[in-house]
Amino acid sequence: MLKRLKTYDFTLLFAPLALVAFGTVMVYSASMVYGPVRYGYESNHFLIKQLQWGSIGVILMFIATILPYRHLKRLAKLAVLFMILSLAGLFFFGETKNNAQSWYDLGLMNFQPAEFVKLGLIIYLSSVYANKQKYIGDFAKAVLPPLVITVAILAMIIRQPDIGSAAVIGMIATVVIMCSGIKGKHILLLAVFSTAVIGLAGSQMITDERIERFTGAYEPFDSPDREGYQLIQSYVAIGTGGLFGEGLGQGVQKLGYLPEPHTDFIMAVIAEELGFLGVVITIGLLSLIILRGLYISWRCKDPFGALLALGISSMFAIQTFINLGAMSGLLPITGVPLPLVSYGGSSLLIMMLALGILNNIARTVKVKESERQETYEPLRQPVHSTNNDRTIKQGVKS
Repeated sequence: MLKRLKTYDFTLLFAPLALVAFGTVMVYSASMVYGPVRYGYESNHFLIKQLQWGSIGVILMFIATILPYRHLKRLAKLAVLFMILSLAGLFFFGETKNNAQSWYDLGLMNFQPAEFVKLGLIIYLSSVYANKQKYIGDFAKAVLPPLVITVAILAMIIRQPDIGSAAVIGMIATVVIMCSGIKGKHILLLAVFSTAVIGLAGSQMITDERIERFTGAYEPFDSPDREGYQLIQSYVAIGTGGLFGEGLGQGVQKLGYLPEPHTDFIMAVIAEELGFLGVVITIGLLSLIILRGLYISWRCKDPFGALLALGISSMFAIQTFINLGAMSGLLPITGVPLPLVSYGGSSLLIMMLALGILNNIARTVKVKESERQETYEPLRQPVHSTNNDRTIKQGVKS
């Protein structure tokens, strides 16, 4: 039992659990007034929901930690089928929220297929490119087919429209594909093609609302009552917090000034109530998870496991960067949640499941390295001299 416990990566156990617990507290603090005023909920409505999803997420994480990650290879094609069907079904049965038809109302919860796509696409791309390592240099045979499926999935998400999720998923897919072992000239070709497609699609999707998002991000004080309002309120929260903050629960911006304080802009509430110190701790724990995942990917000798760990790590890194970028005015507001901290059932469950898979990869790496060490251990043992050796040495001296 003790030997089995040693295989677990405790960094990937305790850091996520600490973030989920901390995020639950901050969701309650950010929504205790916002929920009743905006939706007429009880003050603990979002707290109870987050506790429910967090509990289920912890169970999923431990299950995924125990089950061998290699079994996911068998589910790769099934994951693609589910992604396509769930995204296509949104156009017929999806609920519209924040001007995007991207949710299913399942009664007990709202399910957002784009959140599943983040992990499902990582599993699919990691599996297919791991299987194609022998001929990864053949662009038409190895690189192109998965790329077509990826573009089709992204097109359905953009059509909702959910530009934020599409951007995250597109960047995750790019990281996995570029690190799969394809040739440099193919990477250049994909870069040129992607730039052309993004430029063409962007020109067709320019609307007044999207222009306002850019204006609000980079010129917020030109329209402080409209496009720039949310970012300015975020700046006020950050500036008010100082080094140690106003105190947990003592923030003012969440009292109707800062829109979506418990989801997209929860870091602004953390900055106001816990100050720079709270922000550093939050980012530090997220960075620890990301760096640990990259380290596991580097140590893993199995191509599927290495790409899977890389994809999961990049998912956390990209979402964290986009969320913090929007909160600070570095990027336009896209509605991307902060991993493990922001309110949201679909996102939290998928992130916890992904971390369980990552920990299972870490466990497998530890076991394999231990087996290799035990195999070569006899070769490292010092050679002990026998009685005959001593007799020979004494004869030589005499």
